[in-house]
Amino acid sequence: MLLRVDFNVPKIGSRIGEDYRIAAAIPTISFLISHGARVIIISHWGDPQGIEPEFSTRPLARRLQKLLKYPVKFVGDIVELKAQKAAAALKDGEILFLENIRFVPGEKKNDGLFARQLASLADVYVNEAFSVCHREQASVSAITRFLPAYAGMQLESEIKNLNKILKPVKPLVVVMGGAKIGTKAPIINKLYPRASHILLGGGLANNFLKYQGKTIGRSLFDKGSEAVVSTFFRKGKLADKIIIPIDVVVKTGQGKIILKKSEAVKKTDTIFDIGPESVALFSSYLKKAKTIIWNGPLGKYEEDAFKHGTIAIGETIAARSTGRAFGLVGGGETVEALKLTKMDSYIDWVSTAGGAMLAYLGGDKMPGLKNIISK
Repeated sequence: MLLRVDFNVPKIGSRIGEDYRIAAAIPTISFLISHGARVIIISHWGDPQGIEPEFSTRPLARRLQKLLKYPVKFVGDIVELKAQKAAAALKDGEILFLENIRFVPGEKKNDGLFARQLASLADVYVNEAFSVCHREQASVSAITRFLPAYAGMQLESEIKNLNKILKPVKPLVVVMGGAKIGTKAPIINKLYPRASHILLGGGLANNFLKYQGKTIGRSLFDKGSEAVVSTFFRKGKLADKIIIPIDVVVKTGQGKIILKKSEAVKKTDTIFDIGPESVALFSSYLKKAKTIIWNGPLGKYEEDAFKHGTIAIGETIAARSTGRAFGLVGGGETVEALKLTKMDSYIDWVSTAGGAMLAYLGGDKMPGLKNIISK
């Protein structure tokens, strides 16, 4: 059985950072080996340009073995003789982890020949990598032409929970951060008719502040975003459902950290967080919500001085979830930020996906779901 996972976890030097995606695949792996399946695992790690040893999936295999508490064999090969022999030698209930799937150029090209070679290693394909299902790549898309394809438990749960956002219990409140409006606009457009309010922070909000004519100084924003941002304005005024920060935390040109009204930012300032008035404003909407979706941190949460806004909103979402509202959080950085609240267990669904989640909710094509799940 060929199991496609997405163990593309954060990498700190040569070490694995956060391992949420690895842990999320364990129920499916445990189920398969308990039923005697011979499991061959494939994943990518990073975006290597050819064979780059620092992106070998060997450390991922070791971490999986530690979390699973079960032997995981590793072979530094993908479809060549070593992999073929290792796959053929597998016994019932054993696990084999192959080398980084992106070491082969045919993977990102969705090459049929490479997909056929992968398929020759097994008789069944299981997709447990929802976070790459928006990619048209060989181990996600083309592979389904050569093997019977099934969904893993995590992938099934992803679809089930994301569908709750497409048909939400209202009021629906959306919280979005990050920077690139181009990747977020489709989901904003898709959810706008259903949403009560859409709360924007981070670089995403800076685009709107800039379009309003406010100074954002040296702050992060998406160049060329004007055409997209303008669609959310009605007769020059920001659409009622779109809520942006009213105060921000900035670092001045002299390196001082200061709280300012959003209209008081200077050319030498850099916006790094939302302020307490914005937190209170956002929270007032969240406390009325019955469905909440959060994607993208609201500031530079990696630094202690600028994490307060993101953590405060994360805490509000967690407190509201599991009962009073259905809370869904997705995206690698968002999950990292959520964990800083130490309240991530209260969230109804923490998605392993970022781009794929946005693509699915935005109505984009999902090549990895074709022949597996009918939307």
